[in-house]
Amino acid sequence: MKQLKLALVLLLMAPFAMAQIDFDSPKKAPQIGFSGNLVDFSASLPKVGKVDPGYSIMFWNGLTNHLDYSLRYNGLFSDYHKAGTEINRMMDYKHEAELSFHLKALSDDHLFNPFLTAGIGLGNYAKSIFTPYAPLGLGLQMNLASEGYIYLQGNYRLPINENRLDKNTFFSLGVAQTIGRREKVVLPPPIVVEEVKDTDNDGIPDNLDACPTEAGPKALNGCPDRDGDGIADKDDACPDQAGPAALNGCPDRDGDGIADKDDACPDQPGPVALKGCPDRDGDGIPDKDDKCPTLAGPASNNGCPLVKEEVKKRIDEAAKSIYFVTNGDKLEKRSFPALNKILTELKNDNDLKVDIEGHTDNVGTDEYNQGLSERRAQAVVAWLTQNAIDEARLKSAGYGESQPVADNGTAKGRQLNRRTEMKLHYD
Repeated sequence: MKQLKLALVLLLMAPFAMAQIDFDSPKKAPQIGFSGNLVDFSASLPKVGKVDPGYSIMFWNGLTNHLDYSLRYNGLFSDYHKAGTEINRMMDYKHEAELSFHLKALSDDHLFNPFLTAGIGLGNYAKSIFTPYAPLGLGLQMNLASEGYIYLQGNYRLPINENRLDKNTFFSLGVAQTIGRREKVVLPPPIVVEEVKDTDNDGIPDNLDACPTEAGPKALNGCPDRDGDGIADKDDACPDQAGPAALNGCPDRDGDGIADKDDACPDQPGPVALKGCPDRDGDGIPDKDDKCPTLAGPASNNGCPLVKEEVKKRIDEAAKSIYFVTNGDKLEKRSFPALNKILTELKNDNDLKVDIEGHTDNVGTDEYNQGLSERRAQAVVAWLTQNAIDEARLKSAGYGESQPVADNGTAKGRQLNRRTEMKLHYD
């Protein structure tokens, strides 16, 4: 029940929480609202005794800038009864009605406002028995842009007839929605008679000065020119850097006709189509975004050439004939014809690069197979570098048994998984 009531309070508060802080009036407009309450009939201040939950339906309105009144109905879920009250007249649900006055420290055009409360209430705590009481207490209100208010209250309630009701404490957290907003008083703007004057003392009257608050020469209609390029700062796209009028007063360090502020490569000349960036290989991709800036290639391949299919096919076939001694990384002699074919392809295209990958079957531990695959890939790199291939064009990696291409449960599958693969590229 407590969680449900808290959720309802938060739901009611949500529309106001986003409101801009803009108060309509120092006096509160009429409001209706809802609150969740706690009542302690033990009168054990400062200690808290048995606490009973309840709720209120409220009406608030302002009498003056510092005085409000409120009417509220309180519903209380409680088995409280005054000692001596007949048991058969008890009720588990109590009714209360209150009229209270609230003296505020500030007017209602403030976000937070503490207040004092005094009033009169009438409670129905047993069948056909009504008893009056006087609520006295403190509170704090939060103004939600005059759309509504959040109220936090604590009252000490004194019974008029102590034979029917004990002293008790009442705590409340509620929210109220404005139902009749008070109009703001908007004063008409004062009539100002302007005199002809020279605010910036540059010798040009304000009514003729294009920049009346900033001193400037007559040649520029009284506007300043901080960078001295003959273009008034108000018309200069780069007022602190001298530049030609053709570029709206902005500099062009690389002289490509594109202002530095709009030039993606301000220190390297390039065409407008590439935002001033160079394209050495002429493939339409600026060097700064081109993974192969000296080799023309399509944008789909990041500006790098595509590897010819026939070259890829010949190297793939040759890679299938690379063999190593059992459980070792030494190349067998029967691998050399295949390696020489790969060597020939690499020497025919000095820009071609290759990633050499080693793979094993699942015989042995994962750690052993990982290390073995790495050593075998490195052995191929070593053979190629010994045969005049620049090591910068080569890269090796081992994947152990993690990427099988066949079933390791058969001898044929394990043989296929023990392999060397080569990935060709230009970047």
